Amino acid sequence: MVKINVKTNEIFEGYVMVKALVRVIDAYVYRYENKRVKFLLLKRAKTKIYEHLWQGVAGKIENNELAWQTAKRELNEETGLLPERMFVADHISKFYEAHSDIINLVPVFGIQVDSKNIKLSKEHCEYRWVDYNTAAKMLVWNGQKEGIRVVYNMLNSFDDRMRWSEISL
Repeated sequence: MVKINVKTNEIFEGYVMVKALVRVIDAYVYRYENKRVKFLLLKRAKTKIYEHLWQGVAGKIENNELAWQTAKRELNEETGLLPERMFVADHISKFYEAHSDIINLVPVFGIQVDSKNIKLSKEHCEYRWVDYNTAAKMLVWNGQKEGIRVVYNMLNSFDDRMRWSEISL
C-alpha cells in the first residue's frame, strides 16, 4: 500500500519514506509540415547546466502556477511562440537527484505551434525542427525519449486520450 502526504509530497510505502517533488515540466513542441509532424529541439547554452544537451521546452514551476501554465509560459520565454493547441501527455517522467535525495515527477505536455520561426532565449544556443526518429536519437535521457514517444503516439492514435487530455487555452 502507498500513502502520499499531499502537504509534504512524502510517499510512504511500507516502512520506506521517499520524498517526491513536482517542480519542473517537459513539453514537446511540434508543428505540421506537409502533413508530417516536426518536433522542435533546443540545444542548451554553454553557460547552463547540461551544456549542449538537446531537449524540448522545459522549466521550473513558479509562483503557484499549474504545471500546464508553466509549459505555456516556458514555451513563450524559450521560443517566443504561443501554443495553438496543447495537451497532457499520457506519461509522467521521473528522475532522481542524489544531492537532495529527491525523486522528481515531471508532467509532460504536447504543444502545437503554427510557426517555425523561433526567438531563442539565452538558455539555448541552437534549435532544430526534426522528425520523430531524429528527435528520439538526439535526446539523451530515457525520460525525454519516452516523453516524446508518448506525445508522438498520441498524435497518431485514434483513441479518446486526445479528447480527454486537451487543455483549453
